[in-house]
Amino acid sequence: MSIRTDLALESMDSLNGVLPKGVEADRFLNGSTEISKVRVTDEAGAKAIGKPIGDYITIEPHNLKEITENFENEVELISEQLRMLLPRDLTSVLVVGLGNRDITPDALGPNSINYILATRHISPELAREIGLEGLTPVSAVATGVLGQTGLETAEIVGAICKQTHPTAVIVIDALACKSLDRLGKTIQMSNTGICPGSGVQNARKELSFKTLNTTVISIGVPMVVDLRTIVSEITGSEPSLEENMMVTPREIDTMIEHSSKIIAYSINKCLQPSLDIETISALVN
Repeated sequence: MSIRTDLALESMDSLNGVLPKGVEADRFLNGSTEISKVRVTDEAGAKAIGKPIGDYITIEPHNLKEITENFENEVELISEQLRMLLPRDLTSVLVVGLGNRDITPDALGPNSINYILATRHISPELAREIGLEGLTPVSAVATGVLGQTGLETAEIVGAICKQTHPTAVIVIDALACKSLDRLGKTIQMSNTGICPGSGVQNARKELSFKTLNTTVISIGVPMVVDLRTIVSEITGSEPSLEENMMVTPREIDTMIEHSSKIIAYSINKCLQPSLDIETISALVN
């Protein structure tokens, strides 16, 4: 049975701890937060784990169901890891929220855009006047889905990139995982781009350097698990289920809201390192 997951960490589970050629892995603690890094260095490694060549960073915060007193530290940590994937000299960044705002488990991307600090329209003169010099120009868009717009996400993002020429595109999307233990509890980011809808077998044209001619960073949280995968994990055998169903937690509303905030604030902190969390919060709320 093909296990459906967007997480590189889970794609390696079947390897039983033996790293194939072309795959490097490291796991460590930053304070009490566990961070895992997987690097796929060649086509042999990509084939072995079913993931494109590139870097994958997985962060497991304490809690994505609510904002905790550790929120600011987690934002700092996530922003530091995200910074490692971005080009050093950023002239401008486009942040894209993928998904359907009207379907809660798929609303992570558009909901996150609500908290992104868009600055591209602020002139250097205005920035000096209001005490916000040195801002990285950032634009943000929630693209909707094909059934709502009649447009492929790649067409929308490609057109924006041709007009604005961002140094990097950061794409936020809900993911799928195979383990209930990681459902709504894990943040994955990578520099390999993303294929919208692939986690629920509704893949659209990919967003990557190959299609956009700029660095594409994806970041997301698993919000659904395939029912077949759950049954297989429990029984150890392939289930005979006629229906393909996706399962999501009952706390999905609060999980989406708090995950959106921690991802958006981490992106804001990464792109505007001179601003503290209190200032960011005042500007986006």
